[in-house]
Amino acid sequence: MATAAMVSGCTGPLSTLDVAGPAAGSVATLWWVMLAGSVVLFLLVALLLWASYRRPGLIARMEPGRFVFWLGLVMPALVLTALVTTALALGERLLPQPGTPQPMRIEARAEQWRWVFSYPDLPGAAPTPDVLHMPAGQPVDIVVTSADVVHAFWIPRLGGKIDAIPGHTNIIRLLADRPGSYHGVCAEFCGTGHTIMRFMAEAHPAETLATVLGVDP
Repeated sequence: MATAAMVSGCTGPLSTLDVAGPAAGSVATLWWVMLAGSVVLFLLVALLLWASYRRPGLIARMEPGRFVFWLGLVMPALVLTALVTTALALGERLLPQPGTPQPMRIEARAEQWRWVFSYPDLPGAAPTPDVLHMPAGQPVDIVVTSADVVHAFWIPRLGGKIDAIPGHTNIIRLLADRPGSYHGVCAEFCGTGHTIMRFMAEAHPAETLATVLGVDP
């Protein structure tokens, strides 16, 4: 019941567990894997504490060398290997892979303290400050850069975050499963206006995107 109560707090417009796309699903899967691993470790430590209190003779009979080897070396190595392997495998899904078809590209430029989105694949579409328009049900490549300092682009319900670095571009591939509005934030402290550097991602039916941006289909 306590776990259910705590997890119920992981909701809302910036929740990484209320997923609305496959990339966010990968992030949520990693979170659940890490939670399960931490629960197992917690129970193991709790069991050892209980045994040391209720069965001190049992603990005293354990050979210190084996105790350190299995619980101090083998177990952490297995747990960390599993977590790192899972994180790398799931993290690769957030990035465009060579040889895959290139979807629509949207440029996200960070400034102190706002985001400006441009649509090079839709000639005539005007830039949209603090509102990202994207097609629902189709992957898009977000080309992220910065005009001043390091920022971070993050739409928690659609995927992981990626840095916005001056003079450099990073690309993250996102897909919104369905039309809707998704909150985005700057996830890197960037100055006094950091807390107000938010934006909205509006996912539209693919056939209406051009019209929304004022471009003739």
